[in-house]
Amino acid sequence: MRAVVQRVSQASVSVDGRVTGEIEGPGLMVLLGVTHDDDAEKARRMAAKLWGLRILDGEKSCSDVDAPLLVVSQFTLYGDARKGRRPTWVAAAPGHVAEPLVDAVVAELRTLGAEVATGVFGADMKVALVNDGPITLVVDM
Repeated sequence: MRAVVQRVSQASVSVDGRVTGEIEGPGLMVLLGVTHDDDAEKARRMAAKLWGLRILDGEKSCSDVDAPLLVVSQFTLYGDARKGRRPTWVAAAPGHVAEPLVDAVVAELRTLGAEVATGVFGADMKVALVNDGPITLVVDM
């Protein structure tokens, strides 16, 4: 499981011109990718990592200040462009495997007490954000 995490002052995701998820104030924008050997335990660990990651102002975490998260599924995080000019997506888990695990991360974050907005799995999404810092990290499980 791989996440690209950005500290943001605001972020939103839209599908067909309609906002499906939005956060305001300091929080985290999370692009989340799933690979073939990921499972429910990795989803649980990823959620805990995201909730406790100390990258907000003053080295605070979302759990410290009740900051929101916007989680958007992103299979292209497992794209491989080392050869040629066209990436391959073979390391990305297929939708029927990935969607329940993305949902599991979101559910676990909510169980931990997080306010979580989301995109729409598999949709053509438009993501807008204001990166604060800028701070961007790659988190692998």
